[in-house]
Amino acid sequence: MLTTLAISGYRSLRDVVVELGRVTVVTGANGTGKSSLYRALRLLADASRGEAVAALAREGGLPSTLWAGPETISGSMRRGEVPVQGTRRTGPVRLQIGFASDSLGYAMDLGLPQRDVPTRFELDPEIKAEHVWSGPAPRPASMLAQRHGPVVTTRTDAGWEGLTHGLPSYSSMLSELADPARAPELLTLREQMRGWRFYDHLRTDSHAPARATAVGTRTPVLAGDGSDLAAAIATISEIGRGDTLAEAVDAAFDGSSLQVEAENGRFTLLLRQPGMLRPLRADELSDGTLRFLLLAAALLSPRPPQLFVLNEPETSLHPDLLGPLAAMVRAASEHTQIVLVTHSAPLASALGDDVTRIELVKELGETRVAGQGMLSRPSWSWPKR
Repeated sequence: MLTTLAISGYRSLRDVVVELGRVTVVTGANGTGKSSLYRALRLLADASRGEAVAALAREGGLPSTLWAGPETISGSMRRGEVPVQGTRRTGPVRLQIGFASDSLGYAMDLGLPQRDVPTRFELDPEIKAEHVWSGPAPRPASMLAQRHGPVVTTRTDAGWEGLTHGLPSYSSMLSELADPARAPELLTLREQMRGWRFYDHLRTDSHAPARATAVGTRTPVLAGDGSDLAAAIATISEIGRGDTLAEAVDAAFDGSSLQVEAENGRFTLLLRQPGMLRPLRADELSDGTLRFLLLAAALLSPRPPQLFVLNEPETSLHPDLLGPLAAMVRAASEHTQIVLVTHSAPLASALGDDVTRIELVKELGETRVAGQGMLSRPSWSWPKR
C-alpha cells in the first residue's frame, strides 16, 4: 500500500506531500489542485510504461506544466507585507513526483531539455534522475537503483553496478531496464505501477461504446472506455462478487436487477425494474444510470489492482446514488487501495469516518493541504539529481 505521495513543481503543486490510507478522499474547492494531484498519479503510472514524457508533451510540454510562481514564497509574502515576486533561483527548474510504501519507493525528476543539440522535439522534457529505494522514506542507505542523466546503476552485494551509460533522456529506467536478474526491484515496481487503474474516460453519451451490443469474452478488468461493460458485468456475476453487485444495483435503483443476454456470442446488458413490462437495454439508460453501472463494473472487478484512482465519480449521478456508490467503494477497499477525488461533500461523508481525508486549499496560487503544519507533514526528502 502506498503511504506517501510527494509532488513538487507541477502546476499549482509547488511542494505537496500527503499521507495516503486504505481509502483516501481528496476534497477542495474548484481550482485548488485536485485534478493536478490526480494527474500526478497518472504521470507516475505513465512512467512505468515509458509514456511520462509524451504525456507531459500533450499537456503543452514542461513549460506549461511547471509551477508558475516564485521558487519560494517567503513569510512576508504570505502576510502581504511585500508583493509576490521572483527571486534569484537556488536550484534547477524541475518537476518531481514520487511515492513511498512500506516496501518500495520511487521518485522521478524531470527538467528542461538541453539546448546544445538542435531538435524538433523542443516540448519534450528530459528525465534527469530516477531513484528506487526500500522502506517508507528515501535515504542514501536505502537506495536500490538510481539514474543520473543517461547513467543507471543498481546496488548489489558487491556494491553499485552499472546497468547502462546510454539511457535516452525520454525513457524511464522502469520501462527500459527492468530485469529479473540484474534489477528485480525495477521489475517489481514497474509491474505494480502498471497495474494501477484510472477511470476518467468512461463515456455515457448517446454513442458511448458501453451502450452497444458487443461480442463478449471473460472480462475481469473493465476497459478504460467501458466498451466491454456487458461482458464485465457477466464476469462479475459468474466468477466475482455477484452478490455485492446485485445488492448495489438493488439499493441504487429500488429493487432493480441486471441481466446479460448472450446471443451468438454477442452480449446485451439489460436492467430490469419493478413495474416495467420489459427490461431496458443499455442504449436506453440515462447517463447517470449507465455511469453508476460502469463504476460498479470497475470497482467490483474480480481482478482488483493494487491502487484504484477515481476522479470525481459523482459526475452526472443523482444524489440518491451517492450512498450506494460509497458502499461499493468500501467493498472494493477490502481488496485494493483507493484514492478518490471528489467535489461531493455527501459522497465524502457517506464513506465514513475511518478514511484518510485531504482537503486542498489555495494560497497565493499555491496548493496547500488544509491544517497541515511542519509537524503533521509526512517525512520526505527528494533524492539529489
